[in-house]
Amino acid sequence: MNFDKELDARGLNCPLPILRAKKALGEVGSGQVLKILSTDPGSVKDFAAFAKQTGNELLSTAEAGGEFTFFMKKK
Repeated sequence: MNFDKELDARGLNCPLPILRAKKALGEVGSGQVLKILSTDPGSVKDFAAFAKQTGNELLSTAEAGGEFTFFMKKK
């Protein structure tokens, strides 16, 4: 998937991946896509809730070898 900015939040625990993603989304324009890498298993739930609360679109969630990849589109 194409993305405009990448955030590496691996090794960070809740709530840091969400806080960093919020900051990174503030640095991209409307309609742009942020790729987030995380190792926190709780981030799956967190990013789903974050998308719902903020109106940003969670395009996809994937997990491989304990690493989670999210693509979020800024509203």
